[in-house]
Amino acid sequence: MRIPWRLFGLLFSIFSLIGASGAENPHVLIKTELGDITVEIYEKEAPLTCSNFLQYVDEGLFKDATFYRIVTLYNQPDNAIKIEVIQGGLGYTEDRKTLPPIEHETTEKTGILHKDGVISMARLQPGTASSEFFICVGDQPELDFGGKRNPDGQGFAAFGKVIAGLDIVKKIHQQPADGQMLDPPITISNITRIKR
Repeated sequence: MRIPWRLFGLLFSIFSLIGASGAENPHVLIKTELGDITVEIYEKEAPLTCSNFLQYVDEGLFKDATFYRIVTLYNQPDNAIKIEVIQGGLGYTEDRKTLPPIEHETTEKTGILHKDGVISMARLQPGTASSEFFICVGDQPELDFGGKRNPDGQGFAAFGKVIAGLDIVKKIHQQPADGQMLDPPITISNITRIKR
């Protein structure tokens, strides 16, 4: 018995939806004083980085964290390679628990590129990322593996993307700053999982 092509296409679509519904990515809510940002976390693509970030979330370690740094085209005079991001985490809060640094998952490994709204880990040397993260404002290919923003060429570890609240990201990016440091920082009241 031959299955008509239209029926085959319909069955394929149904089975694809069933398969996708069993493997939904986690969503987290970043609550800031300027509004909410919802981020989808790509656990399958970047398991180590996502596990680290979600441990901070699940243990409530981001409570009263901040967005404290913005990088714009105009406040990085010493950098030949310009980027645009907002950066947050625990970096400017005192006496806060942090987890051990994690292995660096490059964009070459994960396939998650630094496009508009992508969330990624801040770091110094590869393998030093822990609690600090940033969100891209516009596409930032120089932050990918092989990019020139960091001299080691390893890029940064992207692990998810803003799916709601990109306007809030851009609003934070436009706040007053002393150089690259927001003045005042923008409070993150908490980051929590969204139950679905």
